[in-house]
Amino acid sequence: MKSQKLTVIVTSSVMALALLSSPLTPVVVHAADQVTTSSTSASSTSSTQTHTLKKSYVVYGAGAANKNELSNVLAVGDDFTTLTATASDYQKYINPNGSTTDAAMVSSVSIVPTDPGSGVQVNVKKFNGDNNITKVTAQQYAMVAQMAGVTDVTITVSANRPVSGESALTGVYKAIAADGVSLDSQNTQSANQMLDATNDAIQANKDDSSYPGKLMAAVGDTTKSINQQKKQGETPSKNTIQVTLNQNLEKRNIYNETKNYTSSIVNALVQFTNAPISSSKDYSSHVSDTIKNVKNSSGNIMNKAKQFLNSPDGKAATQQAQSWWDKFVNWIRGWFN
Repeated sequence: MKSQKLTVIVTSSVMALALLSSPLTPVVVHAADQVTTSSTSASSTSSTQTHTLKKSYVVYGAGAANKNELSNVLAVGDDFTTLTATASDYQKYINPNGSTTDAAMVSSVSIVPTDPGSGVQVNVKKFNGDNNITKVTAQQYAMVAQMAGVTDVTITVSANRPVSGESALTGVYKAIAADGVSLDSQNTQSANQMLDATNDAIQANKDDSSYPGKLMAAVGDTTKSINQQKKQGETPSKNTIQVTLNQNLEKRNIYNETKNYTSSIVNALVQFTNAPISSSKDYSSHVSDTIKNVKNSSGNIMNKAKQFLNSPDGKAATQQAQSWWDKFVNWIRGWFN
């Protein structure tokens, strides 16, 4: 009799675990389950320059209004740490010579750590039905954050009124700093330069929703090639970088659409070559993850899992699963009473 009970218990347990694993597969891992990628001296050519987060953050622009509504748009949970991005933060992380004010810091971001190997995924969310991030695309944010040294995160961006969105990266960099990691300024500056360098090409091809993903994938491919050469002790010349970029644009079938805009992109890639992250031992693997995210993406939503997890339906589903599991555990215990 006990043998039959044990068989039933084991069979039921396997079935329960199978049922539970199915809805939880796409769910983003909680911040508490993450660890920060270890780092070493930036002066070492083999140093680790890429980092993720230990917990989740929301960073509101100092000039942002309607923060309660923004909180819903950004899918902010109770466990998020709240920060504010100011004009001085913009000068610190984006442009030391830039002139801005707190009132102009409007775009806001949430940033959540995700599974190792997930790369950077970005959602640019509408506010009250309006897409108020008017210039920067989700694909640009993703690759630029990766080039700066951020990985395995989902970033959500929004604004309560129309803005270009260029200052949103301030919040990402500030969250990383608050988490205990100082991104190398050469890395962030080369990444910021790439954001500017790709704007003209994307604006010229704005009618093609797939173009930003293809362009940023080609940029990512080129940075990966640079990294592989640097780790072998070679520094590619500007001409070599131009040739490699052209090849990658051809591979993505966007060379003709981009050839008149490559000069500024190559200059940004040269600056990347001079930044510590270009020699980082782990950059190639991480950028490959982000390339996968951007290459076939179009539009503003790259990761729907986090959106669902923090939605009322997602939270209700999680609570329901937990309640069902508690009942199942109590049922199992009943067999031994």
